[in-house]
Amino acid sequence: MGQDWIVDVLADLRNFARKNDMPQLTAQLEEAARVAVAEIRSAADRPSPLARGDAFDSGILPTGTQSDHGTG
Repeated sequence: MGQDWIVDVLADLRNFARKNDMPQLTAQLEEAARVAVAEIRSAADRPSPLARGDAFDSGILPTGTQSDHGTG
């Protein structure tokens, strides 16, 4: 999973909050980490827009790029 770094960042922030007696922030960051893990897993189960062939419709590639090939 190429997005695992966000879970590490959230863990670092949670540890900071815990060490600095910020219980509400600690709880929110724990929840955010759970959400991040769930969404990363969910995204891993879906094919990417590039794999589905709809990268132009998804905003990943700029509109018009496909038709610009071969012109010039």
